[in-house]
Amino acid sequence: MSEPSSSSKRRGRLLRTGAALVVLLAVAGYLVVQYVTGGTGPGCKVVSADGDAASYEFTPEQAVNAATIAAVGTDRGLPERAVTIALATALQESGLRNIEHGDRDSLGLFQQRPSQGWGTPKEIMDPAYAAGMFYEHLAKVHDYQRLPLTVAAQRVQRSGFPEAYAKHEPDATLLAAALTGRAAATLTCQGRPGTARTTGPDAVRAALVRDFGRDAVEEAGAEVGGAATPTPSPSAASPGTGSDSDSGTGDRTVTLPVPARGGADGRDVLERGWQLAHWAVANASALHIERVAYAGREWTAGVTDGQWHATDAKNGDGSASAAGAVRITTGG
Repeated sequence: MSEPSSSSKRRGRLLRTGAALVVLLAVAGYLVVQYVTGGTGPGCKVVSADGDAASYEFTPEQAVNAATIAAVGTDRGLPERAVTIALATALQESGLRNIEHGDRDSLGLFQQRPSQGWGTPKEIMDPAYAAGMFYEHLAKVHDYQRLPLTVAAQRVQRSGFPEAYAKHEPDATLLAAALTGRAAATLTCQGRPGTARTTGPDAVRAALVRDFGRDAVEEAGAEVGGAATPTPSPSAASPGTGSDSDSGTGDRTVTLPVPARGGADGRDVLERGWQLAHWAVANASALHIERVAYAGREWTAGVTDGQWHATDAKNGDGSASAAGAVRITTGG
């Protein structure tokens, strides 16, 4: 058999080189899109406050949904265990994504079914509504806090794979500790800009009302330094206005005074503050939040290590004296 000519070999090399370049360009384009939009890969991380090196990485989309689930639970006065059960359930049912499909007519974060009385499709696709319905059913489970997580979740969900919830308990426990505020400065995100059509203080306040309820936000007395560019949601009017100044970013900063909730040692205040601070970081990509500061610590979007850094050496441990307000600075 005759050997290929030198021209055929060159054509073969050129074709292989061209194909490789196409693949590289496609990968590069994908990575650029992921960076600009917030992406579908891990961009957030929660770590254990117990020094045991446990951690969980998740996406900006998952972060927003997890923060909503936690906010709805605490707004109802439910314990951290309830939030852990809800988060583990959503991790199993939807991967903490608000999906528009599922088994038969199952929808949303918890794969709830309109045909089984969970609500209309539109209601179920509202994460706050879906979380509220889950908690409503969980609260009816006798002594659910003492039950194994998989048993409590199954009594609500009636899943065909009841043991599957158990594998998500470690990650859900880390998320719940951070998103209820018990574990300070443990949740971070890269804060890459998302695809939200509106940014600024009005968008932040509308999202706060969506997740925590109007009464909770009005209780916090949210203040903003100036007018914001976007039009506020009709259902989420501004809870209040005031003045703020932060190196020229006053008109982009929402200040949330942290109300006391009955703790004589200041722990309730700190936990509420850290819940709001972690909520803001979890929503950083979606709402284009650039900086969050609380209790002598500050998180900044785009910083390589993505950590909370001390801004006041004296109060950097998050002591009660530094727990006056959460400051959320949005993009311009």
